[in-house]
Amino acid sequence: MVWLQYGRPPYAQQSSLPVIGILNDSSSDWVGAFRLGLKEGGLIEGRDVTTDLRSTEQYPELRPLADQLVQRRVALIAALGGVPAKVAKAATATIPIVFAIGGDPVEVGLVPNLNHPGGNITGATFFAAQLLQKQVDLLHDLVPKATTIGVLVNPNNPRYQSDVRDVQAATRTLGLDIRVAKAGKESDLDAAFVDFIEHNARTLLIAGDAFFFVERKKIAVLAAGHEIPMMYNVRDFVLAGGLVSYGPNVPNVCRQVGIYAARIVKGEKAGELPVMQPTKFELIINMKAAKALGLDVPLYLQQLADEVIE
Repeated sequence: MVWLQYGRPPYAQQSSLPVIGILNDSSSDWVGAFRLGLKEGGLIEGRDVTTDLRSTEQYPELRPLADQLVQRRVALIAALGGVPAKVAKAATATIPIVFAIGGDPVEVGLVPNLNHPGGNITGATFFAAQLLQKQVDLLHDLVPKATTIGVLVNPNNPRYQSDVRDVQAATRTLGLDIRVAKAGKESDLDAAFVDFIEHNARTLLIAGDAFFFVERKKIAVLAAGHEIPMMYNVRDFVLAGGLVSYGPNVPNVCRQVGIYAARIVKGEKAGELPVMQPTKFELIINMKAAKALGLDVPLYLQQLADEVIE
């Protein structure tokens, strides 16, 4: 499904306002946070700028949407998500781009250097080298007897193989095995969980992906139904009934990207703004889900949590 939404100022001068294109692949919360950042940066929609939202969770649909924004000659493209960022970069080398992504921007080829991105692009990443290791450690603390961790990936996401390598590196230090299952559409999810059970994966990690975010309620239900403790990367999964998440506050990152966008529209060069990196990570625990799984959450984890859902 493709969402198109145009910011339309209520007065005649709207055609003279700079247009900010938003290319998004998952959460409307991210878009709202980005718009909040624009406001904090001093740009009011309808007075200073207008926005053009192009949103879809279907990766093949993103390039045509990016091309439409380029053809419209927008003042800037905000790419919210790893795939939107790569698509936007491929679509234009002149229009400024600000991104919010979950991977390493250098590794995926968006920028050559975090401090000096150069060219027409900058943004923020949710990625930190220690994040996956911490997720694995927390999951191991919750279920210390589990010897195999399942990893759910989307084969349509160009980052999935590097995600698997990162999890392998993280589990190696604890002597744990991993079992990878792929799901690129809703009908694949049931089979993936059956695969985990058949291969004795008694805890699960999920790779960051727009499709998984859209299907977060079903994934949480499947994890609960198969009685598999599952670690997520953003709190939205826990709010949907999942057990635990550890990661950055993504809406706050998108808000910072909105502030960057405002600075660029006002005249700063994207390539001269360093890529922002997360400085704080949130641990969210759903005690109701833990009780349903028969898990005794260690007291120190409850005390460490930024939020405990009873």
